Amino acid sequence: MKHIVRITVVLALAAALFVSCSSKGTGYEDGIYFAQQTEFPKSGWKYNVTLKVEDGEFTEVVWNGSNINAGPDKVSVSKAGNYPMVAQGGAQADWHVQAAAVEEYFRENPSTEMPDAISGATIHYNEFYELAAEALAKGPVGYGPYKDGTYSASDDEFHNGWKYFVDFTVTSGYVVSAHWDAVAEDGGTNKVQRSMDGEYGMVANSNATREWHEQAQAVEKAFLESQETAVPDAVTGATISYDTFYSLVEEALAGAKR
Repeated sequence: MKHIVRITVVLALAAALFVSCSSKGTGYEDGIYFAQQTEFPKSGWKYNVTLKVEDGEFTEVVWNGSNINAGPDKVSVSKAGNYPMVAQGGAQADWHVQAAAVEEYFRENPSTEMPDAISGATIHYNEFYELAAEALAKGPVGYGPYKDGTYSASDDEFHNGWKYFVDFTVTSGYVVSAHWDAVAEDGGTNKVQRSMDGEYGMVANSNATREWHEQAQAVEKAFLESQETAVPDAVTGATISYDTFYSLVEEALAGAKR
């Protein structure tokens, strides 16, 4: 009887050890996790994080940024030497190199609790950890429907003195930056800049409560949040017509599907 009890105990311990060993990993479901900031800060760069979990482990960790005016992502800009943190800021390494150090640290220390320091990174990385936590809280979402890159479209002709255009940045299949503007037929500054300088005067010369560039930004934000190319019934903060924007959205992204 004692032998039977001993064998049972040994088997139970072995089973517990097996469960313990087989449960090693992050504890997260396999898949693609993604999150991006909802607002562009004063720097003009809005961050996003993509995490890939395979067999319970983080196999890919990507921290990137998109510009308020669209165009190439921040990693690409930094690699091309167009974000010269070392040359002009005296940093120990350029942004993409430091971002890679943060990514590597997270892979080796898979926790959303922000560390006090990361070797090789003097940049602020609180945005990375906030977005990583947000992405993991949402669960796997998969890659978005578009191929990564930059996309644009423009009206063929001027309408009421303006020719509208849009620019987009796609990261991990999601549109992470949208820029809507218009070229002036009179050859002056673009519509966004003219509005920012107070020369377009929507508020002063009409019943509008917000200037054109502010309303255009509201339209861009709504699109980035929804990722839907269909024209919405309403956009919070925008009373201007945005049919042209969504028409150009469809044109720009027509060939971008994965």
